[in-house]
Amino acid sequence: MTRLYLYGIFPTPGPQNLQLEGLDKQPVQTQIVDDFTFLYSEAQQDRYLASRRNLLGHEKVLEQAMEVGYRTLLPLQFGLVIDDWATVTQQLTAPYSQGLEKLFAKLDGQREVGVKVFWEADRELQMLLAENESLREKRDSMEGRTLGMDEVVAIGQAIERAMTDRKQAIIHTFQETLNPLAGERVENDTLTEAMIYNAAYLIPWEAEPNFSTQVETLDSHFDGRLKIRYNNFTAPFNFAQLDRLE
Repeated sequence: MTRLYLYGIFPTPGPQNLQLEGLDKQPVQTQIVDDFTFLYSEAQQDRYLASRRNLLGHEKVLEQAMEVGYRTLLPLQFGLVIDDWATVTQQLTAPYSQGLEKLFAKLDGQREVGVKVFWEADRELQMLLAENESLREKRDSMEGRTLGMDEVVAIGQAIERAMTDRKQAIIHTFQETLNPLAGERVENDTLTEAMIYNAAYLIPWEAEPNFSTQVETLDSHFDGRLKIRYNNFTAPFNFAQLDRLE
């Protein structure tokens, strides 16, 4: 029995002759189910491991479809394999057709971009102490003498609060600059200790050059202190979720 791997959904009629290669080097095809057009290829595995290669392959199919002009696309989660199209009707299109239509309406003419911000905590701490005379003097006054536990805890908490405030000030600057440019945003969990901000923005397609310019302005504003990763083209995973519809 042939099994099918699903990538995403277009509004009908969707693309007609996409020349794309999917997972396991299988040709990507389309199938209309209940007035929705599904992007799929024949699955060569019963279950796909979430390896870097497979994840990138899944995303590549979606991005290539968008690059050739089919921009309104609902990406499906990685690893979705089905036995037949009746399963799609029963579990997705029949119960959630109105929600899918709302998502298409929201994403029409919009694109997702992402910003991740990293800092060097040790460097920021040194800058903090250089700028904060009171905190620096308090720390210096403790050098060369035996400290009680209360003193150790107090100075540690004071430095931690100041570093948290410093981090929040950076985040606020990004929010104040970028949030007004987006119709929606999603702030995701930070993935490493060095990452202090991780956000996705939904913006009009034609607004991306201005958004990119603002990211560059932020980079200049912080004068090399931060590492900013800006993804200006991705399938709208953060904004194509049924459970986030109001």
